[in-house]
Amino acid sequence: MQRLRIKYQRGENLKFISHLDIIRLWQRTFYRAGVEPAYSEGFNPHPRMALASPLPVGYTSRAEFMDLYTSGALSPHYFEDLINRQLPEGIKILQSCVVPLEQDSLQALVRQAEYVVTVRTSISLSECRQAVDDFMAKDGLVWQLQRQDKVKEYDLRAQVAELEVLALADDMLCLRMLLQCDSKGAGRPEQITKALGISEFPLSVERIRLVLEA
Repeated sequence: MQRLRIKYQRGENLKFISHLDIIRLWQRTFYRAGVEPAYSEGFNPHPRMALASPLPVGYTSRAEFMDLYTSGALSPHYFEDLINRQLPEGIKILQSCVVPLEQDSLQALVRQAEYVVTVRTSISLSECRQAVDDFMAKDGLVWQLQRQDKVKEYDLRAQVAELEVLALADDMLCLRMLLQCDSKGAGRPEQITKALGISEFPLSVERIRLVLEA
């Protein structure tokens, strides 16, 4: 058995595909390419594959990770070429490597996620920077999130490691965010822009990096 760690990108064409549909897409692609995944044991065996952190619907990414267990050994370079020829437009393997079978799961290794966010706003560049400085200067920020009939309360400020203005042109604000992404919580860019006083929902959110524990 071999464990391959795969880094891949997801573009505009697939940003409205759900997490489960992405799993199915990978399974169909492996089947078409003739790559045989290893299967779990038990009454209902399934292919042994796991994504690092589900990408929310509507986001794009250049930094997704997935672990795939294969029944036999494969050269990462051969694997990448084989699979990329079967993948639809909008998704592509960027890199793969063999990792130890006994290493912790990807989900357990993820610590942070970095995003570039574009949102429409009428406030000035200086006001944007001041809003970011004020947010980062806070010791904490109690935030409420409505989910169906329940309200979740948490510290939004604690989820933000880095936040900066990249550009503002034609009322389009571009922000970079390094947010918490682990078993204790995952920061959502649209909540951060709302906390900055921007009422518009982001026009685009791209995950550019996932930070894994070394």
